[in-house]
Amino acid sequence: MQPVPTAEIITIGDELLYGQVIDTNSAFLGQELGKLGIRVRQITSVSDRADEIVTALDLARTRANVVLTTGGLGPTKDDLTKHILTRYFNTELVLDEPSLRNVEAIFARFNRPVTEVNRQQAFLPASCVPVPNAMGTAPGMWFEDQGTVFVSMPGVPFEMKRMMTDTVLPRLAAHFQVPPIEHIVVQTAGLGESMLAEQIADWEDALPANVKLAYLPSLGAVRLRLTGTDDGQPDLRGRMEALLPALRAQLGSHIFAETDIPLEQAVGQLLAARGLTVSTAESCTGGYLAHKLTSVAGSSQYFRGSVVAYHNDIKINRLGVLPETLAAHGAVSEEVVRQMAEGARQRLGTDVALATSGIAGPDGGTEEKPVGTFWLAYADEHQTIARKIAFNRSRQLNIEYVTHALLNLLRLSLPAAE
Repeated sequence: MQPVPTAEIITIGDELLYGQVIDTNSAFLGQELGKLGIRVRQITSVSDRADEIVTALDLARTRANVVLTTGGLGPTKDDLTKHILTRYFNTELVLDEPSLRNVEAIFARFNRPVTEVNRQQAFLPASCVPVPNAMGTAPGMWFEDQGTVFVSMPGVPFEMKRMMTDTVLPRLAAHFQVPPIEHIVVQTAGLGESMLAEQIADWEDALPANVKLAYLPSLGAVRLRLTGTDDGQPDLRGRMEALLPALRAQLGSHIFAETDIPLEQAVGQLLAARGLTVSTAESCTGGYLAHKLTSVAGSSQYFRGSVVAYHNDIKINRLGVLPETLAAHGAVSEEVVRQMAEGARQRLGTDVALATSGIAGPDGGTEEKPVGTFWLAYADEHQTIARKIAFNRSRQLNIEYVTHALLNLLRLSLPAAE
């Protein structure tokens, strides 16, 4: 059996090292290569210095069959990657007519003349195979040298992703005879990583030798990823799927999806399937819950609206919270959050509603109600459920955690499908 090919990712740009730009490209590349069966051995970030880029290329080719670089292909003087690769592969720049036509077409759409700087982007190393850029003016480059594939792509994420999806991944799949590999994702909420691992320990111990389990925790959730590699037997995926009923029996309602989707999308699918509408009443989350719900395409089918009731006057006048309830219990209380959820459901005319009130910090807490104290509520025509949680990290993490907890409360509390 041919060895599994390996890859190294090199991200190029001072802005990455200074922290001015977050490297999201490497995560995407690692995920997509993994789906193809190509294992990433290393991720390296280098500055816009020619000597550092060359050193990174020299080292990468000793470790990997595929070297992917992103960045440094723009039209400005600090974009050096193309020129460095031209020297590295001992070739020269020549005009690539299809790339020039792409540049001209982009400028024509904006009714602007092609500048000489942008025309130069159509000059590519003679020894490369041009990689079309459907989203921008900088083409990518594919080189093969002494058994190693080098691919250079733009650093702009949406340009790089389209280039990978349209061209690079299909070419890599055709170039390498990769042993079959399968991934199955199971998404869970409501159990921490260690508790989850303990609960399914016997199931994990019984996995076949060619199936590995990875725990991928995030805020309020853990993604389980099963990776199966070829063992010479037929129907690898079918045999992996046959492992899932026992996992479902162990985890029950903690599983919210068996595909790689976020919780807000899974909740949206439940609402749409059951023909239910939802609204939100938010204090401490400041509209973040509504943002998550509406980030899903098609959410207008089930999301009606939100009241961001940050001030008590809004809670009273827009949601119908009783002044005496606020006076007796304070805004961060079970009594108030229940009335917020019930008021949102009635006044926005939805089947169900969510509400939250809490102290996100970093200040504003008291001895009785410290920072990180939150009340959540769910309401439908039959019941109102309230939950208190304590979680204190940074202000943003507090807001994100509470939002995730509200989405999970909605998932678990929805009326059953008729």
